[in-house]
Amino acid sequence: MIRFQQRLGFASGLLLLAVSTCHGKLVCKEGQSGPTYESMQAVFDLQPFRPAVNLSNPTIANISFTLYAVLGVNEKAQILTTFLWLRLFWHNEYLVWEPEDCDGVTRISLPAKELWSPDIIVYEFVDDDVSQACPYVYVNHTGHIRWDRMLRLVSACNLKIFSFPFDVQNCTFTFGSYMHTIRDVRLSPALTFNEMSENSKQYLEASGEWELVDLLGETSILKFGIDEWDIITFWVVIKRRPVLYVVNLLIPSSFLMLIDILSFYLPPHSVDRASFKMTLILGYTVFLLIMNDLLPSTANGTPIIGIYFSVCLALMVISLLETVIITNVLHHSSMKYQEVPNWVRVVVLKYIANLICYRWPEDISPTQKTQEEKPESSNSSTEAWVIQPANQAAERHPTCNGGAVSLPELQLICQYLKDLRAHLLSLQKENQLLDQWCHVGYVLDFLLFRIYLFLISCYAMVIITMWCIWINQT
Repeated sequence: MIRFQQRLGFASGLLLLAVSTCHGKLVCKEGQSGPTYESMQAVFDLQPFRPAVNLSNPTIANISFTLYAVLGVNEKAQILTTFLWLRLFWHNEYLVWEPEDCDGVTRISLPAKELWSPDIIVYEFVDDDVSQACPYVYVNHTGHIRWDRMLRLVSACNLKIFSFPFDVQNCTFTFGSYMHTIRDVRLSPALTFNEMSENSKQYLEASGEWELVDLLGETSILKFGIDEWDIITFWVVIKRRPVLYVVNLLIPSSFLMLIDILSFYLPPHSVDRASFKMTLILGYTVFLLIMNDLLPSTANGTPIIGIYFSVCLALMVISLLETVIITNVLHHSSMKYQEVPNWVRVVVLKYIANLICYRWPEDISPTQKTQEEKPESSNSSTEAWVIQPANQAAERHPTCNGGAVSLPELQLICQYLKDLRAHLLSLQKENQLLDQWCHVGYVLDFLLFRIYLFLISCYAMVIITMWCIWINQT
């Protein structure tokens, strides 16, 4: 009796399978919600085959995705890592039933591994998908299947970092079948490209470092030999949020450059300006070493912010060299008690001072200096002084005041007065030489400071203009 019932159940299953295969619809039983297990098992057995009654008709597949997050951008390896919510639709002609016969059931969930699915891949994929798999699909009573899955996409992208941190990247996602040509599978978008762009902006708006600018796409046919494939190409345009890099890189660097500019107002003759600038350069170098991890690295080129830091460091070194030159003019030349050459007076104290609008002290002018130095130089050159003992001075000058013989004490006093006068004249000349070289150093310092300001202003304008042009073009 038991064997008879088993044989009867097996025969009824074969009958249901034959009926469902002939009519193309799943069978439902009274008192049971949804198609029977036997009729669905018959469809599961056809999993290796494309679900089309007539294999000359291609299977229609539709795809859409939402860009949920940008996980990472590897500029050196030229790799973009994103996280997508992928939705795939296709039609299975065997999974069709009448809702009236199945207790009004219009949609069921089935295991994805038991059903045929189109082999849609991303052509730019360069790594394994390690995202969590979704094991089930939704099946409509008309045979339309919807498969929602999460995709961690590691794709190759041509990243251009020249305008970092104000860069805009344009990466391509190309979806298509790996094996099936247009004779077997036709691919089309499930939503409009504008709808996919708006959905992605909604989720990516407050997510991480990157901002979605636009999501564009088009459908096309890929030809390779005699075969053709349907593909959908998406262009994902993302823009970096630069606030982090502006606060951590550009603003501190600008402050250090501002301090370097203000250091020119330190008096060069009384303050060791060179030590201050060397300390500033050392601090800037340490700053670059600390912030090196924030800068992108690639073998294709150097970002403009790297050039900006290098030029800033070079300008600081030039500023230090200028300080060394001025220090040498103020101290080294004056310690040798050398007179200012005539061409230096004409070029520096006259023409350059007038060109840069140098403010002379109220009690001195360049014309008075040149006039006063001529008689002083003649007197100092004709008059020599030598300190001699008192007895030798008495022998050489035995008389004084019209030939009368003077006392040795008076002769000694006369000699001391002459020595004192010569010493005071020497000190006066040293002070005059020191003042002359100080004014030469001040004029040169003022000139080099103006040149330094002009170079920094031009450099800042060029950098800002290049960033603005790059942003407007992208």
